[in-house]
Amino acid sequence: MFPLRINEREAGLEPFLFDSWAGVVRVLVVGAGAYVALVFFLRMSGKRTLSKMNAFDLVVTVALGSTLATVLLDRKVPLAEGALAFALLIALQFVITWLSVRSERVEQFVKASPTWLFHDGEFDEAAMRSQRVTREEISAAMRQSGHADETSVLSVVLETDGAMSVVARR
Repeated sequence: MFPLRINEREAGLEPFLFDSWAGVVRVLVVGAGAYVALVFFLRMSGKRTLSKMNAFDLVVTVALGSTLATVLLDRKVPLAEGALAFALLIALQFVITWLSVRSERVEQFVKASPTWLFHDGEFDEAAMRSQRVTREEISAAMRQSGHADETSVLSVVLETDGAMSVVARR
């Protein structure tokens, strides 16, 4: 009898090095289109869209990157749907930031407050526990800002974006 021949797709095996030139061309065309759409929407929305002022902004930035990757690599997602997803994410981020500027309640819901972790030679243990920050991490932030010991530092603040600001003594 004749040997049974099954192609890779029918066997549930996806090619992992090269599938087809059509796939390569799709990534090039859709990638360029998605990139242009993303740049267009980002320019329309302003600098605030990609800022890193708080965790909410980080989530939007990561979601935009994830959406771009999905549009590029998932053949089931057309460019128009990807562009609409970009527009939706950016529009929602715009609305939330617009509302947070105008409503203290929305701002408190969306944005974290800065937290003093160290001030005038004293570590704030309660604040450190609530923010899950160790003395070693605070000391590392001091060293990274050029301070070899705690005596040259007035305070360390955990900012809304998760960065630590070190304020030197005068």
